[in-house]
This record gives sequence, C-alpha cells and structure tokens, in this order.
Amino acid sequence: MKAPHTVIGASLPHESARLHVSGRAHYTDDLPLPAGALHAAFGSAPLAHGRITAMDLAAVRAAPGVLKVLTAADIPGENNCGPVLHDDPILADGLVQYWGQPAFLVVATSHDAARRAARLAKFEFETLPALLTAEAAMAAESWVLPPVQVNRGDAVSALASARHRLQGAVDLGGQEHFYLEGQIAIATLRDDDTIHLNVSTQHPTEMQHMVAHALGWRAHQVSVECRRMGGGFGGKESQSSQISCAAALAAWHTKRPVKLRLDRDDDMTITGKRHDFHIEWDVGFDAEGQILGLALTLASRCGFSADLSGPINDRTIFHADNCYYLDAVAIRSLRCKTNTVSNTAFRGFGGPQGMFAIETIIDDIARHLGRDPLDVRRINFYGDSAGEQRNLTHYGMKVEDNIAPALVEQLARDCDYAARRLAIARFNAGSPVIKRGLALTPVKFGISFTATMYNQAGAQVAVYSDGTVLLTHGGTEMGQGLYTKIRQIVAHEFGLPVEDVRLSPTDTSRVPNTSATAASSGTDLNGKAAQAAAQAIRARLAAFIAARNAVAATEVVFAGGRVVAGTEDIAFAALAAQAYRARIQLWDAGFYSTPKIHYDPQTMMGRPFYYFAYGAACAEVALDTLTGESRVLRADILHDVGRSLNPAIDIGQIEGGFIQGMGWLTSEELWWKPDGRLMTHAPSTYKIPAVSDCPPVFNVKLFEGENVEDAIHKSKAVGEPPLMLGLSVFFALRDACAAATGGPVALSAPATPEALLRAIGGLETPAEAA
Repeated sequence: MKAPHTVIGASLPHESARLHVSGRAHYTDDLPLPAGALHAAFGSAPLAHGRITAMDLAAVRAAPGVLKVLTAADIPGENNCGPVLHDDPILADGLVQYWGQPAFLVVATSHDAARRAARLAKFEFETLPALLTAEAAMAAESWVLPPVQVNRGDAVSALASARHRLQGAVDLGGQEHFYLEGQIAIATLRDDDTIHLNVSTQHPTEMQHMVAHALGWRAHQVSVECRRMGGGFGGKESQSSQISCAAALAAWHTKRPVKLRLDRDDDMTITGKRHDFHIEWDVGFDAEGQILGLALTLASRCGFSADLSGPINDRTIFHADNCYYLDAVAIRSLRCKTNTVSNTAFRGFGGPQGMFAIETIIDDIARHLGRDPLDVRRINFYGDSAGEQRNLTHYGMKVEDNIAPALVEQLARDCDYAARRLAIARFNAGSPVIKRGLALTPVKFGISFTATMYNQAGAQVAVYSDGTVLLTHGGTEMGQGLYTKIRQIVAHEFGLPVEDVRLSPTDTSRVPNTSATAASSGTDLNGKAAQAAAQAIRARLAAFIAARNAVAATEVVFAGGRVVAGTEDIAFAALAAQAYRARIQLWDAGFYSTPKIHYDPQTMMGRPFYYFAYGAACAEVALDTLTGESRVLRADILHDVGRSLNPAIDIGQIEGGFIQGMGWLTSEELWWKPDGRLMTHAPSTYKIPAVSDCPPVFNVKLFEGENVEDAIHKSKAVGEPPLMLGLSVFFALRDACAAATGGPVALSAPATPEALLRAIGGLETPAEAA
C-alpha cells in the first residue's frame, strides 16, 4: 500500500543549504589538521615539450620551512595517475609534455613556504617540437588513441545524389571547470601500513586504487573519504588522482599528515579542461532541409595523455545526432595528442560538442535555404513511434520515448516563438547598429556510463533503535543535491520526515567499488541502491508487526512517522525499539545495476544508454555590431526530468546548467601563448558568467511526464542535460550576425566580442592582421 503522504516530489531545500549560507559547511580545506601536519606544493616545468637534462633543487631544499623535496625517483610504486592508460605520470620523469607539468613536490611547514620554495628550482632542457592545436596534431597524425570511424548507410552516394550540398568547418573552444573549491587532498598515515585520505573528488574508489598503486600497496590499505565538494563538473573525476597520490607520497615519506591544496593559478594550469574541437562536415539535404547524407569529422584536442578522452569522444559520436535522424552518415573521430594539459571530463562529457556540430549544420542548412532554423529542426526530428525506422540511432539504439517534438511545440507555443520571430525581423529592419537574434534548440541526452561496468552502485542503511536512520552510498555531493534526493528516497520508504534521516560521508571503507559521480547517474544508481537497502529493512519490520496483527505484510503502512498494521498504530521509533529487542536486523546493504544496457566498444553499436532526457530552450539576444558586445535578453526553458524527485533542486540544476553552457559558448575563452603557456589561468583573465549575465527574463518550467523506464520513482537525470540548453544562446547570436550580414555566418565558439565582430566583418582575423 502506498503511503498517503510522501516526501517524493516535494521541493525541499538542499540538505546542507543552511550550512552553506552560514559558512558552517565543512569542506576539505576546513577540516582540522592533526598535530605536526605538513603542506605540499608542486614544482612545475616551464616548457611545453622537452627533456630535463638538469634539475637543480638545492635552493628549493634550502628554503625556509622545507622538510622534503620529492621527485619521480621517490615514488615507491607506479608513477601513474592515468585512469585508463598508464600514460600520465604523477611527477614528470625526465620528459616534460606540457607547460606547467609537475616535476617535483615540495613538503614544508606551511602552504606559503611550500609554494615559495617550489619557484626556486633551476631547469636545463633539451627542447623538443611541440604540437599545440588539434589541427597541428591532425597534420602530424598524432593521437592519444587510434581514430574511430562510425558509418551507417552509404554517405558517399547520399551526398553525391543530394539536391543541395554544403561543406563547412568550425572551431569549438574548451572550458575551465572553475569549481569554487580547488583540487585538495589531506593524507594521514594510520597503523599497520594504512593511509586515510580526505579528498575533494567525484571518484573516491579511483583515488583509492591510484594511491595504492603509487605506494605499491593494495586497496584495503587505503581509504578515501569525501563529505562534499565545492563544485566538480567532471574536473574532479579523474584528475584529483594526481593530487591524492602526491599527498599520499608526501605523507608516506615524512610519516606525518600532509595537505596538498592547489592555488587557483596552479589548478588552472595543471588540470585539464573540456575538450576543444575542430569540426568539419559535408552535408547533403533536400529542398525542405531534411538531411540525406552527412560526413562529419570531429577532432578533439586531448592533450598529452589519454585520460578519459576515449569515452568522452565516444559520447561525442553518440550525440552527433542530438534529436535528429541521420540515415546515411559517416563520422570520423580523431583523438589528437598535443603538448598541452590533458583534457578531461566536463559536464556533458563530450555530448555538448557533438550537439554543437549537428546544430551548426542544421543552422547552415536553414540559412542556405532561407528557412527558419526551427522548421529545419522539426523536419529532421526522430519519429514519434518506436516501430518506425526513423527511430534508430546511428549506433543502433532505438529512440523509444521521443518526446522532443511535443516538448519543442509546447515551448514554441508558451514562449510565443512565431510572433517574436516576426517582431525581431521588424526591429532589425529599423535598427542599423543593434541586431537581435532568436533561436530555439532541443536536447536529447543519453543517460548511463558508456563504459557499462560503471553502471552499478551500493549503499548501506542503518535504522537505530530510536527510529533514526543513517545511510551512506557511493555517490559524492558537489552541490548538485544528490544527498538531498537520496535522503528523500530513504525517508519515503520508512514514511519518515527527512529530518530523521542523515547521511554519513562517502567513504570507500563503508561502500566499496564505487563508480564516479558522473554521467548524470548519481541519483539513478545510488538512489536505487539506497532504496533496495531501505526496502529490505522495511520488509523485516513489516513482517514483524504484521505477524502479531494477523495481517499481510503488504498491508502494513509506513507514513507520517508511524506504522499501521490492522488496528495497531505505532510510532516508527517505538517499532524500531521493539524490533531491536526482538533481534530483528535493522541494517542492510543495497546494490543496483542498470538493466537493458549493452554496448560493443569495438563496433560502437548497441544500447549504451538506459534512457534519454530531453529539453529545449529559446534564447533572445541583442548584438552591438560596433563593439561586438552581446546580451541575453530572455531565455525560456522547458526541460524533461520525468517525475521530479525535488522540483526545486531540479530547477536549480537547469538554471545553473544553462548559464554554464552559455558561458562556455560566449565568454569563457582559453588562450595559450605560442610557446604553449596557458595565459587564462586566473579569474582576472578567464571570464565566467556573473549574476549580471543572467537574462532579465528567465522562464524555467518542468515538462510534465514520467520516465518510461523503471528509474528511481520514474524520475530522470538532471545533472548534465541542461548544460546543452545553452546552445540556444550561441545560435541566437548566430541569428543576430545573420541579420547584420544578410548572408552565411562563420562564427567560432566562444562567441566573444572579437569573434562576433569577425563573423560580421568588423574585425580582421589574426591571419589577416599578420
């Protein structure tokens, strides 16, 4: 029997909201250090590519407060922090592969002393040629992983026979994670050759394994804990391992606790970003704009090591269709090796780049035909029936729940798209300087890890004899509300108020073999695991009270902090106490693995995703054609989260994802000097969106519906999909550029003022200026 009152679907505040705003939430840097704790800092090599012929560390060792200086030779185990390939050293061992690569580690009595000492090193190098861009790597055929080709149908013939055909190319920039809390780890040795780490990480188990390998230990000697992060966005999935390993090495050598916290400049220099792409295409289409054939090249700058570039680029391939059926398609994916920092996971994990490519193609088709881009999008949508051939993706997965057409129609109607399109045309006709643009773009995002083995989770739930509940699971909290939703799920199972449920920090010694909190799967996986554990305990309690009331256990109701069985109505706390005295087990572990998914990484075919999450956004912008300055005037969003677990949390994620996506495509420009040095390495030179960049009219609604799959309470993931709603801003700017030029638009991303001026002919390109 379903409880009459439930916390599922309630707009409850974030479980740590009061702690956040009062400054009482403890992050890793806030934890009190044990007596005798030391601090560490990396010493970095000032070269993009070369061999270290001499490294003079005498001045570093002699600096005030320095106790130890470690190099690659001091690593007792494996000098590697690469999550897939063993190609990413913790400390450079002679070969420097990007500017700023850590070459040694200073351990000192204070953070400031360690950083100051690290700058005193003297290097001598044998300089080697450096590849800095994807185009340079393509020319040199330099890859971190072999190229991948995915084909469906005969793209060559389809292109040759198409009535219309276009070729094009565009550059898509990367993005700095810019989490408010930088990379940090605290390592503390314990008895009997064991070590405990507090790490700001999305993947505690991977930190456990990497630290064990670096020390030459086994997994059961290492425990990793994380209560909360001040943001992650993918940047703390794999790349927190270098910081974890370095802190552990320093603790092992000094036999004292060690904290390693990266300064913002060091963090931005040393850690990877969202993959930037060079994209080329050849597309054939009919008079209505329906795509008949497509040849697409997706070349990403991966950096010097593989990191997670394999699955990231795979997901780019999987999302190169977005909401559109591609009948004859040939996709070539190039994973370019460059002498830059190794790029890594970022919210969307390659999906946004694939969507950017197809949306650019759709936009070009529309402008070539003189049609509204929204009409061309509608023509190319997947079908609305699972039985139609137009519902099969280019990687062999059926689109069984295609709500994109209905969702887009609802948003277009609600935001008055057609009337505003006419009004903007009238405005532009009478405004020679300020041009406005409008775009409505859809999102279809696959939910699951593409590496099938990661689609699993565990949790432990304990009911205490006073009726309170403590739970822990494998997911990590980075501000996205995961702990809040898991708390709601468990409270619902016991019919308790959420105040009676508390979460303990994520810890590898409590829940083993955890997957990263990534791929938007945190609630899907850990929520199901926690639910399974809670249901096992509830079943025992139900059987216990049902037996004495001669009713079926299925008739017992848990609601409002009470339990009802037949004529007996008892407080949950009282029942828990009675069950304890009757020796009923009041704790359990739960496990969940995602069903239905299968995927062959060799053929790139299968069902890599459990389901799709959908959304759409309509953005209106204004462009000053004299300065290139642009503003977002209005944004309307309709997003699919299935049956929402917590609408307040979900809407917050949608708003934040949209703004972050907008920042990626408009203001967040990464820039390297010709020698390979990153110059946008601080807030002073790297521009993320501010509160003032939020559109003054910002309408966000949840699409009514539920997940057709058996996800937790029929909800859908909401972490990554909203970021791609920011595409609407870029294509609205493209629309404004078209109004200014009256012709095709060559606009790269991010659409900075300089890029916008170049697109409308108001500024020379760098090549022309030279």
